[in-house]
Amino acid sequence: MVDTGPDMRQQLLDADVATVNAVIWTHEHADHVFGIDDLRQIYHRLGHPVHGFARARTGAELRAMFGYVFDGHHGYPPTVDLQLLPDKLTIGSIAIRVVDQPHGSITSAGLRFEAAGASFGYATDISGMTPDMQALYEDLDLWIVDALRRQPHPTHPHLSQALSWIEELAPRRAGLTHMDHSMDYAALMAMLPDAVAPCHDGQVFEL
Repeated sequence: MVDTGPDMRQQLLDADVATVNAVIWTHEHADHVFGIDDLRQIYHRLGHPVHGFARARTGAELRAMFGYVFDGHHGYPPTVDLQLLPDKLTIGSIAIRVVDQPHGSITSAGLRFEAAGASFGYATDISGMTPDMQALYEDLDLWIVDALRRQPHPTHPHLSQALSWIEELAPRRAGLTHMDHSMDYAALMAMLPDAVAPCHDGQVFEL
Protein backbone atom coordinates (compact mmCIF):
# COMPACT_ATOMS: atom_id res chain seq x y z
CA MET A 1 0.00 0.00 0.00
CA VAL A 2 1.22 3.50 -0.83
CA ASP A 3 0.58 6.12 1.89
CA THR A 4 -2.04 6.16 4.65
CA GLY A 5 -4.44 8.94 3.73
CA PRO A 6 -7.21 10.15 6.07
CA ASP A 7 -9.83 7.93 4.37
CA MET A 8 -7.60 4.84 4.25
CA ARG A 9 -9.99 2.80 6.41
CA GLN A 10 -12.94 3.38 4.07
CA GLN A 11 -10.82 2.69 1.00
CA LEU A 12 -9.68 -0.65 2.42
CA LEU A 13 -13.24 -1.59 3.38
CA ASP A 14 -14.52 -0.69 -0.09
CA ALA A 15 -11.74 -2.75 -1.69
CA ASP A 16 -12.32 -5.68 0.71
CA VAL A 17 -8.67 -5.57 1.81
CA ALA A 18 -7.95 -6.75 5.36
CA THR A 19 -4.15 -7.00 5.39
CA VAL A 20 -1.20 -5.59 3.47
CA ASN A 21 2.35 -6.81 2.93
CA ALA A 22 3.84 -3.37 3.56
CA VAL A 23 3.24 0.37 3.45
CA ILE A 24 5.42 2.81 1.51
CA TRP A 25 5.12 6.49 2.43
CA THR A 26 5.88 8.94 -0.35
CA HIS A 27 6.21 11.89 2.05
CA GLU A 28 4.85 13.20 5.34
CA HIS A 29 2.11 15.67 4.38
CA ALA A 30 -1.20 15.28 6.21
CA ASP A 31 -3.23 14.10 3.22
CA HIS A 32 -0.81 11.19 2.82
CA VAL A 33 -0.33 10.07 6.43
CA PHE A 34 -3.25 10.99 8.71
CA GLY A 35 -4.94 7.60 8.40
CA ILE A 36 -1.92 5.94 10.03
CA ASP A 37 -3.79 4.97 13.22
CA ASP A 38 -5.98 2.59 11.22
CA LEU A 39 -2.90 0.43 10.62
CA ARG A 40 -3.52 -0.85 14.17
CA GLN A 41 -6.34 -3.05 12.87
CA ILE A 42 -4.03 -4.50 10.22
CA TYR A 43 -1.44 -5.10 12.95
CA HIS A 44 -4.02 -7.16 14.86
CA ARG A 45 -4.94 -9.15 11.75
CA LEU A 46 -1.30 -9.87 10.94
CA GLY A 47 -0.24 -10.64 14.50
CA HIS A 48 2.92 -8.54 14.08
CA PRO A 49 3.85 -4.94 13.23
CA VAL A 50 3.13 -3.83 9.69
CA HIS A 51 6.25 -3.42 7.56
CA GLY A 52 6.69 0.24 6.68
CA PHE A 53 9.18 2.01 4.40
CA ALA A 54 10.06 5.70 4.03
CA ARG A 55 12.98 7.80 2.89
CA ALA A 56 15.17 9.09 5.74
CA ARG A 57 13.68 12.57 6.04
CA THR A 58 10.11 11.32 5.71
CA GLY A 59 10.74 8.60 8.30
CA ALA A 60 12.11 11.14 10.78
CA GLU A 61 9.06 13.36 10.27
CA LEU A 62 6.71 10.41 10.74
CA ARG A 63 8.45 9.42 13.98
CA ALA A 64 8.19 13.01 15.23
CA MET A 65 4.44 13.08 14.54
CA PHE A 66 3.49 9.50 15.39
CA GLY A 67 6.20 8.12 17.66
CA TYR A 68 3.74 5.82 19.43
CA VAL A 69 3.01 4.04 16.13
CA PHE A 70 6.65 3.04 15.70
CA ASP A 71 7.88 2.81 19.31
CA GLY A 72 4.76 1.99 21.31
CA HIS A 73 3.50 4.03 24.27
CA HIS A 74 2.28 3.38 27.83
CA GLY A 75 2.16 -0.37 27.38
CA TYR A 76 0.79 -0.31 23.85
CA PRO A 77 3.11 -2.09 21.41
CA PRO A 78 4.37 -0.53 18.18
CA THR A 79 2.10 -1.25 15.22
CA VAL A 80 4.57 -0.46 12.42
CA ASP A 81 8.15 -1.61 11.87
CA LEU A 82 9.54 1.41 10.03
CA GLN A 83 12.53 0.82 7.76
CA LEU A 84 14.53 2.99 5.39
CA LEU A 85 13.11 2.97 1.86
CA PRO A 86 16.02 2.03 -0.45
CA ASP A 87 16.37 2.76 -4.16
CA LYS A 88 15.41 -0.84 -4.95
CA LEU A 89 13.44 -3.46 -3.03
CA THR A 90 11.14 -6.41 -3.57
CA ILE A 91 7.88 -6.92 -1.68
CA GLY A 92 6.29 -10.29 -2.40
CA SER A 93 6.58 -10.75 -6.16
CA ILE A 94 6.73 -7.00 -6.91
CA ALA A 95 10.05 -5.33 -7.77
CA ILE A 96 10.08 -1.66 -6.76
CA ARG A 97 12.41 1.16 -7.79
CA VAL A 98 12.46 4.52 -6.03
CA VAL A 99 13.72 8.04 -6.80
CA ASP A 100 13.50 11.33 -4.91
CA GLN A 101 11.23 13.87 -6.57
CA PRO A 102 11.09 17.64 -5.99
CA HIS A 103 7.94 18.72 -4.13
CA GLY A 104 8.39 22.39 -3.34
CA SER A 105 10.89 22.66 -0.49
CA ILE A 106 10.87 18.90 0.25
CA THR A 107 10.99 15.68 -1.75
CA SER A 108 8.54 12.84 -2.32
CA ALA A 109 9.32 9.25 -3.25
CA GLY A 110 8.61 8.36 -6.86
CA LEU A 111 7.75 4.69 -7.34
CA ARG A 112 7.94 2.15 -10.15
CA PHE A 113 6.40 -1.29 -9.65
CA GLU A 114 7.11 -4.30 -11.88
CA ALA A 115 5.62 -7.80 -11.73
CA ALA A 116 4.70 -10.52 -14.22
CA GLY A 117 5.96 -8.45 -17.15
CA ALA A 118 3.84 -5.37 -16.31
CA SER A 119 5.03 -1.97 -15.12
CA PHE A 120 3.28 0.79 -13.20
CA GLY A 121 4.62 4.20 -12.12
CA TYR A 122 3.27 6.45 -9.38
CA ALA A 123 4.29 10.11 -9.32
CA THR A 124 2.27 12.17 -6.87
CA ASP A 125 3.22 15.46 -5.19
CA ILE A 126 5.88 16.64 -7.58
CA SER A 127 6.92 20.11 -8.71
CA GLY A 128 9.33 19.22 -11.50
CA MET A 129 10.77 16.46 -13.65
CA THR A 130 14.38 15.35 -13.10
CA PRO A 131 16.55 13.04 -15.24
CA ASP A 132 16.25 10.33 -12.56
CA MET A 133 12.47 10.61 -12.72
CA GLN A 134 12.48 10.42 -16.51
CA ALA A 135 14.55 7.22 -16.37
CA LEU A 136 12.21 5.73 -13.76
CA TYR A 137 9.01 6.48 -15.66
CA GLU A 138 9.98 5.52 -19.20
CA ASP A 139 8.38 2.52 -20.94
CA LEU A 140 5.46 2.09 -18.50
CA ASP A 141 2.22 0.20 -19.03
CA LEU A 142 0.51 2.65 -16.67
CA TRP A 143 1.62 5.96 -15.18
CA ILE A 144 -0.36 7.68 -12.45
CA VAL A 145 0.74 11.31 -12.30
CA ASP A 146 -0.18 14.39 -10.27
CA ALA A 147 -2.21 17.04 -12.13
CA LEU A 148 -3.59 19.37 -9.47
CA ARG A 149 -5.42 21.97 -11.57
CA ARG A 150 -5.25 23.99 -14.78
CA GLN A 151 -3.47 26.96 -13.23
CA PRO A 152 0.23 26.76 -12.19
CA HIS A 153 0.98 25.83 -8.58
CA PRO A 154 4.28 26.11 -6.67
CA THR A 155 4.42 22.49 -5.45
CA HIS A 156 2.28 20.48 -7.89
CA PRO A 157 2.12 20.17 -11.69
CA HIS A 158 -0.73 21.83 -13.54
CA LEU A 159 -2.66 20.01 -16.24
CA SER A 160 -0.69 21.12 -19.31
CA GLN A 161 2.57 20.33 -17.51
CA ALA A 162 1.44 16.81 -16.65
CA LEU A 163 0.20 16.25 -20.20
CA SER A 164 3.53 17.39 -21.65
CA TRP A 165 5.33 14.82 -19.49
CA ILE A 166 2.88 12.12 -20.56
CA GLU A 167 3.51 12.99 -24.22
CA GLU A 168 7.27 12.87 -23.70
CA LEU A 169 7.42 9.66 -21.65
CA ALA A 170 4.66 7.93 -23.69
CA PRO A 171 3.22 5.44 -21.19
CA ARG A 172 0.73 3.07 -22.74
CA ARG A 173 -1.92 4.45 -20.36
CA ALA A 174 -1.90 7.39 -17.97
CA GLY A 175 -4.15 8.42 -15.10
CA LEU A 176 -4.33 11.89 -13.54
CA THR A 177 -4.46 12.08 -9.75
CA HIS A 178 -4.31 14.57 -6.85
CA MET A 179 -6.80 16.85 -8.64
CA ASP A 180 -8.62 19.68 -6.88
CA HIS A 181 -12.33 20.60 -7.09
CA SER A 182 -11.83 22.63 -10.27
CA MET A 183 -10.99 19.52 -12.31
CA ASP A 184 -14.38 18.32 -13.57
CA TYR A 185 -14.38 14.68 -14.70
CA ALA A 186 -16.68 15.06 -17.70
CA ALA A 187 -14.90 18.19 -18.92
CA LEU A 188 -11.53 16.46 -18.68
CA MET A 189 -12.75 13.34 -20.50
CA ALA A 190 -13.94 15.55 -23.36
CA MET A 191 -10.51 17.07 -23.94
CA LEU A 192 -7.87 14.58 -22.81
CA PRO A 193 -5.84 12.56 -25.35
CA ASP A 194 -6.55 8.89 -25.96
CA ALA A 195 -5.24 6.59 -23.20
CA VAL A 196 -5.24 9.46 -20.66
CA ALA A 197 -8.04 9.80 -18.11
CA PRO A 198 -8.69 11.32 -14.67
CA CYS A 199 -8.58 8.79 -11.84
CA HIS A 200 -11.46 8.43 -9.38
CA ASP A 201 -12.05 6.89 -5.96
CA GLY A 202 -12.31 3.12 -6.02
CA GLN A 203 -10.80 2.81 -9.46
CA VAL A 204 -9.09 -0.50 -10.34
CA PHE A 205 -6.57 -0.91 -13.17
CA GLU A 206 -5.73 -4.29 -14.66
CA LEU A 207 -2.28 -4.71 -16.20
